[in-house]
Amino acid sequence: MCGRFALYSDYPKLLASLKLPLAEPEQPLAQRYNVPPGTFITAVRRADDEAPLEMTALWWGYRPHWAGEKPPQPINATVEKVATSTYFRGAFAHHRCLVPADGWFEWVLIDGKKQPHFLCREDREPLWLAGIWAKRADGTPGCAIITEPARGVVGEVHSRMPLALDAESLEPWLDPHLTDRETIRHVVHHLDAHLITHWPVSIRVNRPTNDAADLIEPAR
Repeated sequence: MCGRFALYSDYPKLLASLKLPLAEPEQPLAQRYNVPPGTFITAVRRADDEAPLEMTALWWGYRPHWAGEKPPQPINATVEKVATSTYFRGAFAHHRCLVPADGWFEWVLIDGKKQPHFLCREDREPLWLAGIWAKRADGTPGCAIITEPARGVVGEVHSRMPLALDAESLEPWLDPHLTDRETIRHVVHHLDAHLITHWPVSIRVNRPTNDAADLIEPAR
């Protein structure tokens, strides 16, 4: 799954990684080393089919306006069901987004205690996580990050992982004219799992209120 991540790369680095036309956000990006659900997170999307790409804030919690205010607001959507589930399929076809991240956290149970690990690219380049978004009942856009079965070394710490896309898939993923799931499946591909690494970090990351650069340093 993906329930906590870090984003500390600045706008120029993200723009160089994305390689798509993108206006600079109105507010500077804050460096965040422990991003929890139920907060606004940075994402790249089109507000509508004809709108330019924008880097904006989306609420991390998906609940489309047509569902009202009582249904759950999941933070993840599985790749196995996102294109077919009634709750997600409209957003998958028309409202896809990318969530930039420098890495994410997972917890491993060791001797009855949960040890957090930080997972990221070996070259420390940003990750682009596939997501979907929809307007919530209050009018704010909310999103979910798509997950897939764990691949490569990620399987050492968790059974699932966020769907990180390779560089060639970023543009088609954001293309509003691509709506057919089979077409999307053939042109969008996940990042090579061999590029991912991980290491144990401080249990201080367990508290979402802790947010500092040393949270991603190897545990001593």
